[in-house]
Amino acid sequence: MKAIGMIETRGLTAAIEALDSMAKAANITLVDLKRVGAGLVTVIVEGSVSDVTAAVEVGKEAHIRTGGELVSFNVIARPHTELAKIL
Repeated sequence: MKAIGMIETRGLTAAIEALDSMAKAANITLVDLKRVGAGLVTVIVEGSVSDVTAAVEVGKEAHIRTGGELVSFNVIARPHTELAKIL
């Protein structure tokens, strides 16, 4: 079963730094990078529960190097199939 992980930052550079670190730390796949507005950017990744959890933990710390702001983060293990429609 796959999991979905999300990290939301204020600033595109911080989001890209987080995604780069996440991809290097675990076997994950980028689902989407959404520009929400007002400088908010959400990175959405998928993979096994353990890989996504590890990637999100690494991504939470990575934004600090750019001076960006971590707004929120979450891991959803075994998301419902209907969730894929909005992603």
